[in-house]
Amino acid sequence: MKIGLLSDTHSYIDDQIMRLLTGCDEIWHACDFGSIEVSDRLQEIAPLRGVYGNMDGQDIRQVHPKVQRFDVEGLDVLMTHIGGYPGKYHPDVRDIIKENPPKLYITGHSHILKVMSDKNLNNLLHINPGAAGKHGFHKIRTMVRFSVEAGLVKDLQVIELGKRA
Repeated sequence: MKIGLLSDTHSYIDDQIMRLLTGCDEIWHACDFGSIEVSDRLQEIAPLRGVYGNMDGQDIRQVHPKVQRFDVEGLDVLMTHIGGYPGKYHPDVRDIIKENPPKLYITGHSHILKVMSDKNLNNLLHINPGAAGKHGFHKIRTMVRFSVEAGLVKDLQVIELGKRA
């Protein structure tokens, strides 16, 4: 299964992002859609799993939860907006992760791209795709694509979308 992962679009979605997501089996958005129109446009390409962020309004919060936990092709996934990263998990999810660690933990919020494992928790893989939008302090817009096969993340690609401005 091919996955397109992005976050922090802050109401910005362009043809380049749409083109890069074409052919994905699912799209995952880890927060701060910015507008329901972004969610709607992404759903035109492929089924969408998303979580709302601190900048999202009630329209998005009615469609997307704060935290999602799901299984894809045998891969246990936990996704939230403000969640920290290995060694510095946010209090909202710290107990969940320690008591029943997922295999893949996805966050957004920081606008900082990170792909790292937590060796203390059975090599839990953490991905923050950075920010695909133009709002924020990041210099380069980013997203991630990967495949899931037999419970494993494979063929992970970090994609630079160009400068924020």
